[in-house]
Amino acid sequence: MTNTFQENDFELRPATDDISVDSNFSSLGYWSEVRKRFFANKGAVVASICIIAIVLLAFLGPKMNHYTYSEQNLAQKNYAPRIPGLEKLGIFKGDETMKTTTGSRTVNLYQQKGDTDVYYWFGSDTLGRDIWTRTWMGTRVSLYISIIAVLIDMIIGLSYGLISGYFGGMTDSLMQRCAEIVNGIPRLVIVTLLMLVLKPGIVTIIFALMITEWIGMSRIARAEMLNLKEREFVLASRTLGASNFAIIFHEILPNIIGQVITQTMFSIPTAIFTEAFLSFVGLGIPVPQCSLGSLISDAFNSFTTHPYQIVPSIVVLAILMLSFNILADGLREALDPKLKEA
Repeated sequence: MTNTFQENDFELRPATDDISVDSNFSSLGYWSEVRKRFFANKGAVVASICIIAIVLLAFLGPKMNHYTYSEQNLAQKNYAPRIPGLEKLGIFKGDETMKTTTGSRTVNLYQQKGDTDVYYWFGSDTLGRDIWTRTWMGTRVSLYISIIAVLIDMIIGLSYGLISGYFGGMTDSLMQRCAEIVNGIPRLVIVTLLMLVLKPGIVTIIFALMITEWIGMSRIARAEMLNLKEREFVLASRTLGASNFAIIFHEILPNIIGQVITQTMFSIPTAIFTEAFLSFVGLGIPVPQCSLGSLISDAFNSFTTHPYQIVPSIVVLAILMLSFNILADGLREALDPKLKEA
């Protein structure tokens, strides 16, 4: 007996809400999976929000009041933080506890000098400059220096490492010996010598960071090149007549973009700290310009008498470095989940 099927034996199931697709087995692109893994990491998301908030304040903060970063008013120096609205709650109302030989006493310079309509949200420094404006202007300068230096280092290190690993042999050996020589020179020595030749400033610091910071990126690029250059897709491109340039930058580079992004994120806090250190020891931004390092250096001298002056720049620097490191770690896990399993 032969079974025959009629047209009405099967009916098409309509698309309703009770039909669901298991997301674990749904087809997702590479970057969709990366985005899904990244947003599942709450620490990385919070770090991203902190970085975005600080970047916005670095550009909008100096415009939120009428002070400039270099404006001095010696009649209003060493004013404690005073924020409108919060002073009615009993906090940030301009009071400062001063320690004397006879004990501690609370003073309010706003009331003593009759400046009841004056507000310094982060206080004022020893020259009467607004710390709020200088903090965010210094953050802007530090971010600008670090990001520009890291981008230049990424281009130099990436090109150097890819070329060294691709050609190998004597070329690789010679290029790696040159990299070891450059990496062996202390950064502080390089900066000091540059200060004797070039004028102190943003360009000099970027140039100093550019000289040595590309080594880490070049090592990662070289290692990835050695791992990928004998793969089948590279051999196929070479067989079809692709040039060395096309193989390096069109075949290999797109396959290591995840490692490049991760290393770049890890390099930014290192550059921020290096710039802050150079400015702190007096080898960085010249006055009246400011950066996070120079702000910490200026406020360090009055730390025992007016500790509030050093707090904003230290907090911003700490949050920036911590957030970039957490973000880089989250990106590394999102781009290569095998690292988390290991």
